[in-house]
Amino acid sequence: TPADPPPGFHGTLRPYQRRGLAWLAFLQSLGLGGILADDMGLGKTVQLLALLAGDPPEAGPTLLVCPMSLVGNWQREAARFAPELRVHVHHGAERARGEEFAAAVHAADLVLTTYSVAARDAFDLAGIDWHRVVVDEAQAIKNASTRQAEAVRSLPARHRVAVTGTPVENRLADLWSIMQFANPGLLGPAATFKKKFAEPIERHGDAEVAGRLRRITGPFVLRRLKTDSSIISDLPEKLEMEVLCNLTAEQAALYRAVVDDMMAKIESSDGIERRGLVLATMTRLKQVCNHPAQLLRDGSALPGRSGKLERLEEIVDEVLAAGEKALLFTQYAEFGGMLRGHLSARLGREVLFLHGGVGKADRDAMVTRFQSADGPPLFVLSLKAGGTGLTLTAANHVVHVDRWWNPAVEDQATDRAFRIGQRRRVQVRKFVCAGTVEEKVAAMIADKRSLAQRVVGTGEQWVTELSTGALRELFALEPGAVVE
Repeated sequence: TPADPPPGFHGTLRPYQRRGLAWLAFLQSLGLGGILADDMGLGKTVQLLALLAGDPPEAGPTLLVCPMSLVGNWQREAARFAPELRVHVHHGAERARGEEFAAAVHAADLVLTTYSVAARDAFDLAGIDWHRVVVDEAQAIKNASTRQAEAVRSLPARHRVAVTGTPVENRLADLWSIMQFANPGLLGPAATFKKKFAEPIERHGDAEVAGRLRRITGPFVLRRLKTDSSIISDLPEKLEMEVLCNLTAEQAALYRAVVDDMMAKIESSDGIERRGLVLATMTRLKQVCNHPAQLLRDGSALPGRSGKLERLEEIVDEVLAAGEKALLFTQYAEFGGMLRGHLSARLGREVLFLHGGVGKADRDAMVTRFQSADGPPLFVLSLKAGGTGLTLTAANHVVHVDRWWNPAVEDQATDRAFRIGQRRRVQVRKFVCAGTVEEKVAAMIADKRSLAQRVVGTGEQWVTELSTGALRELFALEPGAVVE
């Protein structure tokens, strides 16, 4: 039976989300854990926050373990939907330890940490009487023998929830590892599970054994798909999300250096020279937010240096696991080439790339291949070359890796997938680096403030008219922008 969200939850739940909340609360009342495996874009985060908002004060703290790229997102979503929750982030070199950590935990309702810290601080975390432990992107513990999987499974908690948008049925060993966290012992020891279930099902296609496993795990796994008739009627035709990404320490250092360099130069400049400096800085800051290698142009390695790239990798993995396709837009052709090369090497699959230098015949051939059922699943496009005139309805995911800051231009690009012939709901993600000029301008546009209403063309001309003090405030890196 669908449950109404508690008074502490500030938001509206769709009917299927209210059923998810009721299911989580029901399992909790029985002392059982669960795996919330709804398809991506169906609002797993808000269902969890509604559950947390309903905890009585005496319940004790919840520990939420997630990839570093999602810590800031959980902070902001909690502030938006459950503002009364006291949130503590346990991460970074200066994080609390020992008695200081225990005091911080007992003064919080929700403690956020990462998988790597959970493995390093396993002793401190295991010393807390957790009301609930939640693992987000639970595929991170699918390999049962890893240090972080063992550390997370050893945490004491009265209620456990695993959250994943990636199908848990892909490998039965993955299912065992995640279920061993949610409900320890339900599927027996790993060796017994392999002999009793994994081998008969995976090697011999034993339908009877598969049915028995489904009946055992069914009550503890909630997975709704966007294609479910009961779900799809609840969804908008186009689901747009702003995805806040964190800067790495390297990105933050480069960002500050670029701003300091500009501020020193514009103090002694005016007119056209000043405008040129400001616009050049805007471009450089956008490049820093994308990836240090784009600004430095030194051909250096890409992995592990960009919050945007890390989040993009996670989203791409989910898209491919679901057997779907995505369009990835950037306004920089150079960065598009870097993305194409990196993703192709990482995934071992072809990634298409359309930019202004591609001729008409090759362009048409790319579109045809992408639209075919067995065509490449990822298409990187420069916004100018691929933002208009194409029909790419094979994709139902659109990612704007960097922002044009003109909503009309972005909508035109999104409409490559969201147009006549599209039979699925389209998910649109717009990347913004938290605490940077990207987030500040996006907020102005979203709020339709008078300053932002003057945004035209490339969306940058108005910036050149600001006073030096206003520029300093607009470009400054906000405290807490880096979660590292």
